[in-house]
Amino acid sequence: MNIPESLINKYNVPVPRYTSYPTVPFWEEGKFSTSSWLSYVKQTFDETNATEGITLYIHLPFCESLCTYCACNTRITKNHSIEENYINILLKEWEMYCNTFEKKPVIRDLHLGGGTPTFFSPENLSKLLNGIYSKSILHPQFLCSFEGHPNNTTFEHLEALYNAGARRVSYGVQDLNLKVQQTINRVQPFENVKLATDNARRIGFESINFDLIYGLPFQTEESVIETIDAVISLKPERIAFYSYAHVPWKRPGQRAYTEADLPNNDFKRKLYEVGKDRLLEHGYTDIGMDHFALPADLLYKAYQNKSMHRNFMGYTHVRTDLLIGLGASAVSDAKYAYAQNAKKVEDYCDMINDGGVAVIKGHVLTKEDLKVRKQILEISCNGELLWNDYVDTLDLNILIQLNAMHAEGLIKLYQGGFRVTELGMAFLRNICLVFDRRLSNHQGSEGKPMFSQAI
Repeated sequence: MNIPESLINKYNVPVPRYTSYPTVPFWEEGKFSTSSWLSYVKQTFDETNATEGITLYIHLPFCESLCTYCACNTRITKNHSIEENYINILLKEWEMYCNTFEKKPVIRDLHLGGGTPTFFSPENLSKLLNGIYSKSILHPQFLCSFEGHPNNTTFEHLEALYNAGARRVSYGVQDLNLKVQQTINRVQPFENVKLATDNARRIGFESINFDLIYGLPFQTEESVIETIDAVISLKPERIAFYSYAHVPWKRPGQRAYTEADLPNNDFKRKLYEVGKDRLLEHGYTDIGMDHFALPADLLYKAYQNKSMHRNFMGYTHVRTDLLIGLGASAVSDAKYAYAQNAKKVEDYCDMINDGGVAVIKGHVLTKEDLKVRKQILEISCNGELLWNDYVDTLDLNILIQLNAMHAEGLIKLYQGGFRVTELGMAFLRNICLVFDRRLSNHQGSEGKPMFSQAI
């Protein structure tokens, strides 16, 4: 699809990825009561555990080397002796939450993220998951997934995690061009990706996701096509084709290259469209912000029946009102409130070892927040918004922006609401932004923007 340059220039502004609303920069630090947080956790648990269960996200931040493109919270080390202590502290934090629940939690969804979860040995990952399960009930439709690095995800890792209930794996591929890989300090031959994928299928994993990135330094149309064609040959059930977020003021590792090495706005979008067209030609469906899935995958089916959800882990076919994040920097969602743990590993460990909660930042949602969050979820997950009970939130500024987007062909307005068009899918974050009251009212501050560019 050819996107007009005028639209790219207009909408290529810093915009959140909307894995929450309000977004993390608007949460309160130093003013958030941990006792209040636990009361919201308990309330949400009591309301929903028996019917839908809960989601667990476990953050394993360790990596042996720094991938310079990465904006995640990581700890770079080759010292594997830290594994056991960190796992013991994770289990201690989980015990604290289980004591808060007072009843055994029903786990519906569990995800190991990082960092590099496969930094940990298969034995320690098994110890972690079995420790979690020992205090829990697994939902009849329980799903466990994890992020793996193709270079270090061994057959033994996959076997141990499969035996512990994992059925989905997400591999960070990013790009297969050697020059690009060397620039971002992530050299991993296609053979490693293929071996890790083949091993997962051989063991019985039901869904495989590849993370790819467009907009990396030195990418060309040819290199993106070569990467897409190579990964398509392995037929992963899902592909996330993310926009590279250049935020060197947050991640100094990104200063290993300069803006001159990155594609300009128009060319960056062209890289995405080239990759997207290739994916669509091979049977993948564009289901939302940079995400594609094959028809047999559960995420595609959720997209089709409009039950898809979006949380801190991105798109998911599982929706629970309570998401507990364990580990350094992990975020949690208790429906009425959000919370984030201490980012520094040592601070997180000290707070848990002292018998407390590791939360340092959070936000209690207002009635307006809850309504806006629902609006943004409907747009980002379903590609449409029905006015329903939102009429009182549609002020003149919102209506002016929506009418402009209608005129530009990004949305189709009708009497009961609007639907995002095929062209509008490229600007989904911008359409969500229209309803972001907190960001639109933000007066701005000196320094760098809070978010990466939309395009």
